Amino acid sequence: MWSGRFRELLDRDFEQWQRSIVFDWRLLPQEVAASKAHASALCAAQILTEIETAQIRTALDAIAADHASEAGQALVRNHPSAEDIHHFVELSLVERVGSLGLKLHTGRSRNEQIATDLRLYVRAQIDRVVKALAAWASALVAQAHAAGESVMPSYTHMQRAEPVLVAHWLLAYVEMILRDASRLVDCSKRLNRCPLGSGAVAGATLKLDRSVASNELGFTAPSSNSMDATSDRDFILEYLHALTSVGLHLSRFAEEITLFATAEFGFVILPEAFSTGSSAMPQKKNPDLTELIRAKVGRIHGAAQAVTLQLKGLPLAYNKDMQETQEPAFSVDFVPAMLTLVARFTAALQFNRERMNDAAQSGYLNAMAAATYLVHKGVPFRTAHEKIGNAVRFALEKGVELGDLTLGELREFGPEFDQDFFSAISLSATLDCHDVTGGTARARVQQALASASDRIAALVTLNAREAVHVGA
Repeated sequence: MWSGRFRELLDRDFEQWQRSIVFDWRLLPQEVAASKAHASALCAAQILTEIETAQIRTALDAIAADHASEAGQALVRNHPSAEDIHHFVELSLVERVGSLGLKLHTGRSRNEQIATDLRLYVRAQIDRVVKALAAWASALVAQAHAAGESVMPSYTHMQRAEPVLVAHWLLAYVEMILRDASRLVDCSKRLNRCPLGSGAVAGATLKLDRSVASNELGFTAPSSNSMDATSDRDFILEYLHALTSVGLHLSRFAEEITLFATAEFGFVILPEAFSTGSSAMPQKKNPDLTELIRAKVGRIHGAAQAVTLQLKGLPLAYNKDMQETQEPAFSVDFVPAMLTLVARFTAALQFNRERMNDAAQSGYLNAMAAATYLVHKGVPFRTAHEKIGNAVRFALEKGVELGDLTLGELREFGPEFDQDFFSAISLSATLDCHDVTGGTARARVQQALASASDRIAALVTLNAREAVHVGA
C-alpha cells in the first residue's frame, strides 16, 4: 500500500507484530459499507462512472456475503498478506474487478477509513446495548407488577432501614437502566459525524461532496474538522465509560441477588436454569450467573482505563497508538449478550414473599413512621426522634416490637401517644406515609410502574427510529 517510498522490506517479525487484521477483521461489514459510500461520492464527483460504481458496489457486497460466516471471518483474520481490514477489502476487490478496484482508494486515506468504521461499529453496538437494556428493564417491570403489594426491608449501611414495596426496589434498577440508556443514546448522537472526506489529515484533495457518503451511512452530517475527525477516539472512550456505568449497575444487582439468595436472607429463589451445583456438595445451588457478572464488569472498567492511557498526551492528528484503542472497544462485545441473559434471569427469578414480608415487620422498621406520628401531633422532629429512640430501646429490652408496647408504656415517653398510634405504625400505614413523588407509598409505586413502562416504550421507539444498522 505504501512501499514506493521504501527500498527495504519490513522486518518479518515486525510486519507480523504490527498487523491489525487479527482483531479489526470485525470491521468488515463497516468497511464494506463505508467503501460503498465512498464509491458513491466518487461517482458524484465523476471520478467513477455509474457502471464502475455499480461494479464496485456489487463486488463489495459479495465480499461481505462471502465472509459473513464464522469460517469466512477466520479466513479474513488469517489472511497471509493483508495488513488490516482496509487492505483485505482492497485486495479482495481487486481479485473480483481487477484494476478498477484500485480506483476506490482515490480521494481517501486509511486514517479516515478507520475513523469511519469505528464510528459505525460503536453506533451499532450502542444500538444492541440499548435494546438489551430495554429488555432487562421490561423484565424488572414485569416482576414489579407480579410482586403486587409484597413488602421487603430496605437497607442502609446493610442494616434494615424501612419497609418498601418489592416493586419499589425493582424499579430502582429500572431508573439506573434508563439513565444508562440515555448516556449511550447521547454518545451515539455525538459520534454520528462522518469522517469520510477528511483525507489523511487536511481533507480530501478532490472536491468531494461529503454529504453523499454521510447521508448514505446515516450520519447526521460530515465532520467539521479533518484533523479532529481522523484523530478523534473520544467516542470510544465515552462509549466505554457509559458501559462502565451499565456494568456498575449490573454488578450491584448481581451482588444483591447473590446476597438475597443465601439461606441467611432467603428472599430470592435462584432459577435452576441459571445456576450450577457443586462437584463435592450435593445440596448446593450456586449463583454462577451473578458471580460471573460481578467479575466480567472488571473487564469493562479495564477497557475504559486502557483507552484513557492510550490517548493521553497524543499530539494531533493520527498516531499509530490509536490502533491500540480498537481491542478494548472490541473486548466489551460481550455486554449485549450478558444483558440478554440478565433479562431472562430476572424474568425467571422467584421471590419468597412471606420471608420478605416477615423481615419487613421486625426490627423496628416502623420507627420512622412512629416519629412522623409524633410530628403530626406537634412534636418537633428532633424531639420525636429522641422519644421513639427511647421507646425502641425499651422495646428491645422487653424483646418486643413497638406495636407490642401498651399505650401506658408509650405514654412514659410522652403524653402525645394515643390509641391511633398503633394504626399509624401498621405496615400499610408505614408504607403509605411515604406519599411523595418517588416514595414507596402504594399509590406512588403504581404511578411509577406506569411511568416506567411508558419510558421503556419510548426508549424502544427512539432506539428503532434513531439507530442506523449500516454495517451492523
